[in-house]
Amino acid sequence: MMSTTSTKLKEVKLYIDGEYVESSSNSLFEVKNPATQEVIAKVHEASYEDVDRACNAARRAFEEGPWRTMTLSERSAKIRRMAEIILERKEEIARLEAEDVGKPYPVALEREIPRAAHNLKFFADFMEQKANESYPMDDEYLNYTRYEPLGVASLITPWNLPFMLTTWKLGPCLAAGNTAVIKPAETTPLTVSLLGEIAKEAGIPDGVVNVIHGFGPGSAGEYMTTHPEVDLISFTGETSTGKAIMKNGAATLKKVSFELGGKAANIVFEDANLEKAIPISIQAAFMNSGQVCLAGSRILVQRSIFDEFVDKFKQAASELKVGDPQEAGTDMGPVVSEEHYKKVTSYLKIAEEENSTLVYGGKRPNLPEHLKNGYYLEPTIYIQENPNARISQEEIFGPIVTLIPFDTEEEALEIANNTDYGLNGVIWTDNLQRAHRVSHHVRAGTIWVNCWFVRDLRVPFGGFKKSGVGREGGSNSIEFFTEAKNICIALK
Repeated sequence: MMSTTSTKLKEVKLYIDGEYVESSSNSLFEVKNPATQEVIAKVHEASYEDVDRACNAARRAFEEGPWRTMTLSERSAKIRRMAEIILERKEEIARLEAEDVGKPYPVALEREIPRAAHNLKFFADFMEQKANESYPMDDEYLNYTRYEPLGVASLITPWNLPFMLTTWKLGPCLAAGNTAVIKPAETTPLTVSLLGEIAKEAGIPDGVVNVIHGFGPGSAGEYMTTHPEVDLISFTGETSTGKAIMKNGAATLKKVSFELGGKAANIVFEDANLEKAIPISIQAAFMNSGQVCLAGSRILVQRSIFDEFVDKFKQAASELKVGDPQEAGTDMGPVVSEEHYKKVTSYLKIAEEENSTLVYGGKRPNLPEHLKNGYYLEPTIYIQENPNARISQEEIFGPIVTLIPFDTEEEALEIANNTDYGLNGVIWTDNLQRAHRVSHHVRAGTIWVNCWFVRDLRVPFGGFKKSGVGREGGSNSIEFFTEAKNICIALK
């Protein structure tokens, strides 16, 4: 058995202009293992001077360095080499991700780190394959387009999937010829900090990739989103933080792309195949301890099969193994931090006040001694007839799911769309016409039918309403990280 106890306290420095450096203010903050509350790292907090240095390094690398002007094939080869290095080091990166976030090691090893490498390789390939448009005007003029790099990008990534979501942004950013200043979440900086040395080993010029650490308001996050050398911001995180970042960037007209909160409706019709719907709905509700923006945290079940679904869903939840993230067989670890644990568990009281019916969970699991201080909560299931209840409306971002009965398709759609969010949705039915019809009317950026979390990196990804601004993925990512230029040539 692999212990959660770390063998060495890590020091995480800033990566600026090709080297790891200490904070100019000598300010450090601690990072804890959420499974044990053991301090696992001391992290250098970037001062304004540090952020200024990083942004200026990125600007110099963009304006004066070779990155923007090197051939696309050469640039793509270096990005692909980053992907290869990630796969060569995947066990190390996965261990750190499991320790830092509290997720099961096999999930990081088998899914997230390979996907992180694929993000980089995909966008290197995609950029090489992207065609420019041409528009002839009779025989007198020829218009054609170019997609040119935009400049310095601030990439701000969340704590739930830190390494994977950083490469999701870094891949198209670099492939398009931009430079980057990355800020991972302060609670989970360990794996993202490695991207500096990985870029260096891959031959990425100094200053192209910079990684700084810190907090939001009055810290690194605010400094980089207001910095005059930053041209665009890609952010994944809470809706409230997105609003603050948009305000910060407005004064200098920064281009923004936001993937924000979600409260997905997982709609189960009476003709659904429960042999498939139950296990995938369990995964959608409790993967990464429910700390997934795409989580199916509102499960709408047609009343004729509601009791059957509840029984089977409860049984499946009871079979999940909650425990040590580094131990084989663990299905669910802790939530990420003490602050987040307090937020998530506050909804247990809210659910009680709203007369929700507790089906399963709702308390701390019985765990071994070395995990007694971890931020654990059992997979928790409530029935709530009122779709306007807070547990049915607010993004809890933890292992708490709400089951809501409905009678008709029209009622299901009304409940599904009665939310401020619109990131994704799930539909379970064997009726082809209904699958298309309901998919067209759920107001969300991604709809999965009889599946969940299937990702093709070519397709647009983003949210309706308060779930985001813009789209990324495939051409959408390239368009965000470039400036489109039209050139008109007189032929006569």
